[in-house]
Amino acid sequence: MWRHVVSNFLTLAVVLLAVIAGVVSWARQQYSAPGPLAEAICLKVEKGSNFRKVADDLAARGAVSHPYIFKVGADYSGKTGALKAGSYLVGKGASMASIVAQVTGTGQSTCGAEINYRIGVAGTDVVVSELDPATSQFKDLAKFDPVAGPVPPEYARVAKDPDVRLVVTVAEGATSWQIVDALGRDEFLTGAIKDVPAEGTLAPQQYDVTRGMARADLVSQMLANQAATVKNLWDKRAEGLPYKSPEEAVVMASLVEKETGVPAERARVASVFLNRLAQGMKLQTDPSVIYGLTRGQGILGRGLRQSELRANTPYNTYVHEGLPPGPIANPGREAIEAALHPEKTNYLFFVADGSGGHVFAETLAEHNKNVQKWRKIEANQQDGAGN
Repeated sequence: MWRHVVSNFLTLAVVLLAVIAGVVSWARQQYSAPGPLAEAICLKVEKGSNFRKVADDLAARGAVSHPYIFKVGADYSGKTGALKAGSYLVGKGASMASIVAQVTGTGQSTCGAEINYRIGVAGTDVVVSELDPATSQFKDLAKFDPVAGPVPPEYARVAKDPDVRLVVTVAEGATSWQIVDALGRDEFLTGAIKDVPAEGTLAPQQYDVTRGMARADLVSQMLANQAATVKNLWDKRAEGLPYKSPEEAVVMASLVEKETGVPAERARVASVFLNRLAQGMKLQTDPSVIYGLTRGQGILGRGLRQSELRANTPYNTYVHEGLPPGPIANPGREAIEAALHPEKTNYLFFVADGSGGHVFAETLAEHNKNVQKWRKIEANQQDGAGN
C-alpha cells in the first residue's frame, strides 16, 4: 500500500514539475516574443514609479498581454531596481524584454516633447516639438525668437515637463561671439562663460543638455568635439596642400563655410581659393572683409561699401595676400573636410547663379560674363520684389 502511495506521489510530483517547467518555458517565450502592440506609443515613467505601475499602464494600453510576466521578468533579470523616469517610444510589437531594457537603460527620453534652442548665423530661435509615436516624426508646436518674443503658451506648458528633451543646436558658420551670446539667454543653462573661445574652435552640431547644466561645461564639450574633428581630418588630409598647420586649414574651412551653403560646392570653392593662393592672387572674399568690420559680433545686414573693400583691416582679403590671420566663423566637419580634400580644378572665380549656388570660371573673361548674368538676375529679382 505504502509503495503504491509513494509511487502515485512521485508520479504526481513528476507531472507537477513537468507542468511548472512548461509554464516557465511558456512565460520565458512570452517575455521575449513580439508583443501585441498594434501601434507605437509613448510610455511615460513618472519619478517614484515602480514596475507594477508600469506593467499595469502597458497592459491598459495594449502593449503587454501578461503584466505579471512583465514584472516577474524584470525581477528575474535583476532590473527591478534600475527603473528610470522618462518618456520612452515603445514600438509596434515590442517584446516585454525590450521594453524592460528601454526603461532601465540610460534614462534618456526617446519620445515626448523637445525644446530645441537653435543658434544660427542670422539669429537664434526656439522650436518646441513633440514626437508622434505613430510616425516617429517630430511635429512642431511652436517657434519663436527668444529675444523678441512673444513666448507662446506651448513653450510654457512643455518647459514644465521634467522629461522634456532639451537640445542646443549650433549652425555651421556661427561665430564664437554669437554662440556665447546666445547661450547666455538659454534659461535652462546656468553659470557664466568667462571668455569667448577663439574663432573656429567650437563644433557646430546638436547637443543634448540638462536643466541646470553649466554653460561653461557645454562650451568645453564644443571645444573638445571641434579639436577631435580637426585632428581626425588633419591626419587624413590630401597630399600637397599649402597649410602649415591644422589652424590654417580651419581658416580656409571657415572661408568655405561662409561662401556657400550648398554642400556639393564646398570642395570646389576650396579649390578656387587654393588655386588663387598658388598663383599669388588675393583671395578677395567678402565674408572675410565683413568679419574684419564686425569681428563676428552680429551680421552686417547690408552690402559692402567701396570704402570698406579698401579698408586696411587684417581680414581684408582685397588688400592683403594669403589667408586672413584667423578663422572668420566656426566651420562644420564638411567644410573642414573640403578644405583638406579640395576638388582638383582650374577654377579661379565664382559668382552667385541665382539658385542659391554658384557658377565657376577659369578665366576673368568668362567670370565677367557670369557676373553680368548675375546682375540681370539681381535686377529682375529687385523688380519683382518692388511690384
